[in-house]
This record gives sequence, structure tokens and C-alpha cells, in this order.
Amino acid sequence: MFCGRLGNDVMAGYGLASATINVTTAATGYGLGLACDTLVSQTFGAKNLLRVGVILQRGIIILLLFCLPCWGLLINAQAILLCVGQGPEVARIAQLYITAFLPAVPLHFWWKRRCDHADYFLCPQGIILPQMYSAALANIANVVTNYIFIHWLDLGVGGSAAANTLSQIYICTFLFAYIWWKRLHVTTWGGWSVESLQDWSSYMKLAIPSTLMKCFEWWVYEFGGFFAGMLSENELAAQHAVMMVAVITYMFPLGIQAAACARVGNALGAGDTGRALLTSKMSLTLFPITLLPLYRFWSLVLGSIKTVIGFVFTSDEKIIGLVSQLMNAYCFLQFFDGLVCVCTGIFLGTGKQKIPAVANFIGYYCIGLSLSITLTFVAKLRVLGFWLGLLVCVILQSTFYIIIIFKLNWEQITEKLMDGYISVSTECQDRGTVVQDRDVTQKLKGSRLSITQLILRRGLIMFAAVALLALGAGVHFLVPLPETNSTVDSINTTYTPDQIFSTMLVPDEESE
Repeated sequence: MFCGRLGNDVMAGYGLASATINVTTAATGYGLGLACDTLVSQTFGAKNLLRVGVILQRGIIILLLFCLPCWGLLINAQAILLCVGQGPEVARIAQLYITAFLPAVPLHFWWKRRCDHADYFLCPQGIILPQMYSAALANIANVVTNYIFIHWLDLGVGGSAAANTLSQIYICTFLFAYIWWKRLHVTTWGGWSVESLQDWSSYMKLAIPSTLMKCFEWWVYEFGGFFAGMLSENELAAQHAVMMVAVITYMFPLGIQAAACARVGNALGAGDTGRALLTSKMSLTLFPITLLPLYRFWSLVLGSIKTVIGFVFTSDEKIIGLVSQLMNAYCFLQFFDGLVCVCTGIFLGTGKQKIPAVANFIGYYCIGLSLSITLTFVAKLRVLGFWLGLLVCVILQSTFYIIIIFKLNWEQITEKLMDGYISVSTECQDRGTVVQDRDVTQKLKGSRLSITQLILRRGLIMFAAVALLALGAGVHFLVPLPETNSTVDSINTTYTPDQIFSTMLVPDEESE
């Protein structure tokens, strides 16, 4: 909203920067953290409370290491954007925003994931309002910070990135202050432990499919931004405006997804198959009962004020018209996309991330993206074709997910979990003391790594992460940016096959 008032180029550059951060950093980091959602919910259900803190520590360390290669990639964003055909000025603005956002990457991973998993300390206890209040306060502070940085201090798009960085601190600070004040962390956080360096393999077995699942989903939506950037800056700005609306409406099913993941995981961790299945059915029933009327109302609102929505982001009449057109398609897509979101929460609770990972790849890329490219470039529906292709995809995907959920062998899932790592720990609480059967755990999970092995293996991982950062820095400082010259006479220009193909796909704006 604030960047849109600085001009179309700035809004388009911000949209491209946001897409780049989501594709290269946010999606992968968020996916790696989703392993905690499964492990924490199931461990909490098994009443193995101190292990919850160990799992969180393990996830934090892995995510912090992942920040290093992300930095190495993000500092070369401008060169990457130029190579994929984005405009020079828009790519420059995008790099400016991304550079200012770099300090927020560890905050986005470390603080954000800890903030997310703080919900597992609160939600199982029926404490919901602190999350809502902290998010509301953080959003108000974010608006004020954006206004000060952009309008008072005239920092431009860099000020918006700095405000976004501070917003990561705001929401976590408010929530952690409440947790510390109420001492809600005492039973689950035993302090930093070397135990968090053990058993990374079990974490990564869930983290890798979770990452693929989330990346396949997020990437396909961000492809719309790149396609729009290939068409025109106005289309890119309109695409980003619709994505901002999509983020807001996605919060409704995302809340049910979080509840489904937590409750299904709690039930399976406790060995209660019936409650896990009942929770899954309740989540699928609750979504249409509560959110379908809301979505109908929301669709009517979006349809009636779709022109106003465009005006919120920009004053350019052409972009406002494009936003109004795209909102017609999105009003139908939001319901089925929300249903996919709820089903994903059930899969996360059961630890079946591989199912949505494979389904997302086939659905979004083999079906949705292929259809979107055809409608966008071949049928010349432009960016509207992208949303129509995704609409077909989420309809098919939601149907597939519901069928699979009711075909799952819930008894087998519970038995496998009870025979696994979480259930072998026994808890005896006496005045807050937790005793765990470590010998049985070690027999089932194999021998623990020695200190020497930990130093060697974790040291190699850290070395690889630092090496990737150094490689990215070397490319940034030593390799010049790709040259772009859109004013060269076509008679004196030798086109490559890729350029010829792109010219055939992208329609000439002057001819329209």
C-alpha cells in the first residue's frame, strides 16, 4: 500500500522483491520449520513436555544455518531477475528492497518459527487471545513504522523493507513478553541443550517433504508475478495487489489448518485414534459450515468493491482496472484453496507430508501451471489466465485430498507412532519434575553420536553453509550484471532461440 504511492515502478519492484524472497527464502525456510509442527504437536500429546523444547532448539539451529545460503542467493537477486527477463529498473528496485531486508532473514526464520511454535504452548491450553492481540499490535506498529520511514524520513522502498524487518521483531516481542510474564514456557523449555544437536535425521525426514510441499505451493503462486513481469509493469503491480488480498483471505483457513494440525497431532501422540479421526472430520466439516457463508459474503464484498481494492494500492486507473478483473477469478478460487489448506493441516498432524508434497507437484505444475501458461500466453488472457489455471488445479486437488484422508489407515498410523520415538519416553511428574526413559529410547533409535562425531558432522554442515554464502558473495562482487539494452535496433540484433520464443509468447503492447 505504501510502496504503491511511490510510483508504478516502485510498486512493481516491491512486488517482484516480495516474490523473490518468497521463492528463494521464505517458502524453503517455512517448509523446514513445518517439521516442528508435526513433532511438537505429537510430542505434546504424548506428554513428553521437555522434549518439546529440544525439538524447538533443533529446528532453530537448522533454520539459522539455512540463513547463510539464503543470503548468498539474495544478494544476487538483481542478476537473477535480469537473466529471467525482468525490466532493469524494476530489478534494481527489487534488489534495493531485498538488500534492506537481509537482516530480517534470521529474524524471519528464528523469531518467526519460535513465535509460531509458541502457539503450541498456548493453543493446547485454550489460550488464543494473546496471539490475536500481539498480531494486532504488531500490525498497527508496522503501519506507523512504514508511514514514518516512507513519508517522514523519505527512505523510499528501502524504508519499507526496514519497516518489514522491524515488524518481525514486534510480533515476536509482544508474544514472548506474554509467555515470559505468565511463565507458560516453564514446563516445556528446559534451557539450551546439547541434545538438540542429536537426531537431525528424524527431523530432516519430515523437513524435506515439508519443504517440497510448501515450496511447490508457494512457488507456483509466485510464478504469476514473474509471468506478469514479462507482460508489463502494470500487470505485475496488479498481480501483487491481488496477492496481498489473497494473503488476507488465506488467514481464515490457515487458522483451521493450525488447529487441525495441533489437535490431530495431540490425539495421535496420546494414542487416541478415534479422537484424531474425529478431529479430522470436524475440521473438514467446520470449514464449509463456518467459512462458506463467510466466503460468500467476502466474495460479494470483493465483487462490489473490487475497484476500491485497486485504489487502496495505487491511484493508476489502468492498474485499478486490472485488479478489478483479476478479483473476479480469485473470488471463486479462494474457497477451494482454503479447503486444500485445511487438508494440509491434517496431513501435517499425521506426519504424512509426502502425500501433499507429491500432490502439489503434480497438481500445481503438471496441471495448474501448464494450463496457466497456455491461457496466459497462447490464449492471450494475460495474467487472468494464470488465475484460471490455478482455479482448475485447486478444485481437483481438494477433491483428491478429501478422498485420501478418508482412505488413510488411522489405526496403523497410531501404532507406528506409538512404537516410535515419542512414545518410548515415559513421564512421571512430581512437583514439576519430568523423568524420561532414555535407555529404551536409545535402543530404539540407535546409538547417540559422540562429542567428536557431533563436532565433525555439524561442523561440516556449518562449513558448507558458510561456503555457499562465500560463493554468493564472490559472484556478487566479481561477476558483472547481465547487460540489457531494449533500444537496440532489431535489424542489427541477433536473437537467440530463447529470445525468439519469448518474443512469440509475449504479445506486443502497442498492437493492443
